[in-house]
Amino acid sequence: MGIETKLGNLGILTTSLEKAVNWSRTGAMWPMLFGLACCAIEMMGSQAADYDMSRFGMELMRPSPRQSDLMIVAGRVSRKMAPVLRRLYDQMPDPKWVLAMGDCCSCGGVFNNYAIVQGVDEIVPVDVFVAGCPPRPEALIHGILTLHDKIKGQKITEYA
Repeated sequence: MGIETKLGNLGILTTSLEKAVNWSRTGAMWPMLFGLACCAIEMMGSQAADYDMSRFGMELMRPSPRQSDLMIVAGRVSRKMAPVLRRLYDQMPDPKWVLAMGDCCSCGGVFNNYAIVQGVDEIVPVDVFVAGCPPRPEALIHGILTLHDKIKGQKITEYA
């Protein structure tokens, strides 16, 4: 006559180690601040009360690459900024992910000249592209949820 009779047969909770690890990685992802242009304003807006990225465990936008596992590159990347971007990416701990936010970051946008990198995927491997000029905070949140789906499907051996 204990709690077992009150609750009934709850069954057994089972999962794999990969699912548990990937779930924990998506629930505590800390993005790194890397706002370069007007897309950074929309990235800051996604942290505000209307959109509230803290419900995804992302309330801390880290200024340090050693404390973050997601790099959100928001805006156009100049040729002078490209080595800095690569150095910060290399300083991030594994596993790490990159989200390219905006058309300027994804393909150069309207800046088709020698000074702007025509796609940040020339410098770092990009996991998710978020389109728009600038993309709305809803689009950034959709990109983050797309990245969560990608992470939940990864194998532990892919991180090594």
